[in-house]
Amino acid sequence: MVDLRVYVLLDPEHSDGRPLADLAREAVKGGATLFQYRDKLSETGAMVDTARAIRAAIAGSGVPLLINDRIDVALASGAEGVHVGQTDMAPDDARRLLGPDAILGLTVRSMDEAAAVPADLVDYVGIGGVYTTTSKQNKNAPIGVDGLAAICASLRARAPHIGRVAIAGINAGNAEATIRAGAGGVAIISAVSKAPDPAAAATELRVLVDTALASREIALS
Repeated sequence: MVDLRVYVLLDPEHSDGRPLADLAREAVKGGATLFQYRDKLSETGAMVDTARAIRAAIAGSGVPLLINDRIDVALASGAEGVHVGQTDMAPDDARRLLGPDAILGLTVRSMDEAAAVPADLVDYVGIGGVYTTTSKQNKNAPIGVDGLAAICASLRARAPHIGRVAIAGINAGNAEATIRAGAGGVAIISAVSKAPDPAAAATELRVLVDTALASREIALS
């Protein structure tokens, strides 16, 4: 199963000018468990170069790198997988191109979308946006913790092997609430990439998530 506990999204529009490879290097020191490179501005060649630089920066850590939407960039750079949205390439096409061993994530924003998740193709779902975020333009209103809890419960009942990560507006102040709602981790951008010390920010989130997960396991036992 994919380790979603501290899932750091790397986006040049939200890095305060820091090289993404440097941010990844610091975040992995702090306990990041998964990375996604998201880039809506750069040309393909530049994206491949950046993805390769990120992979080199975290080499030996065992932490995978996924590419947002761009399967061609993932294949060219050797990234471990791709995350797709509801309007991106269909999961069955993505899986066919990536092969059986790649990590494939899918955004889920509603109960209907959760019910339609292809459980045999997807490794995890990113659920949200949970909170309001400035890092992405979302047409839909935040689903909140209650919406997150409902989707997590639905997915857990239908496909317990699929990982669940909360996305959008997550920070140290609200991460614990998303874990209590049923997420297995948090996907974050600004809380790490814009922090004065990205490694320390990642460490704080890792401790919060690990503690909340342990408390949830105790409560369910």
